[in-house]
Amino acid sequence: MKIYIKNMVCERCCLAVSNILKCHDIGYDSVKLGEIDFAGKYDSQLPAETYNTLKIQLENLGFQILNDQKSKLIEHVKICCLEYIEKIESLDGQKLSEYLSKNTQLEYNYVSNIFSAVEGVTIEKYFIRLRIEKVKELLVYAEMSTSEIAFHLGFSNVAHLSAQFKKHTGLTPGHFRSLKNEKLRSPLDKL
Repeated sequence: MKIYIKNMVCERCCLAVSNILKCHDIGYDSVKLGEIDFAGKYDSQLPAETYNTLKIQLENLGFQILNDQKSKLIEHVKICCLEYIEKIESLDGQKLSEYLSKNTQLEYNYVSNIFSAVEGVTIEKYFIRLRIEKVKELLVYAEMSTSEIAFHLGFSNVAHLSAQFKKHTGLTPGHFRSLKNEKLRSPLDKL
């Protein structure tokens, strides 16, 4: 049995969810982005008291248990977009649409239509916003040059990164880096 969780965007989120499970002595097999796998520890569902405790604790940290199929699909697409950014250097030019189709095992047009209807933004626009936030993160925290960031995040070149960055933030990457202001970043779970 698995439970799907909204707003898990990094390994620290997985650690926070694992800690909740351990603190409340809720047996589980694994925790990964967007998912808790109970692997036979429970029948088809958690006992009501355990479920309610988990739900409250997750909500206290800004997470949410997903119950309907559309919400699960949307969250899966968001997680796939994050994974795509992390793996982009090793994907040998695989397009995001191909990656999403492969990982959701659904036609991209179907996934795209549902995502747009529910989120009010296309997958492409969501992905651009996500990638710009990753650029901001690397500009503020990493010791990488702008060209290294462009390569790392799959931009065709520095000019492409700079144009996208300026279009979405109003600043050049260099100016943003000189500000070193964390408040100019958006949390990934709020995109």
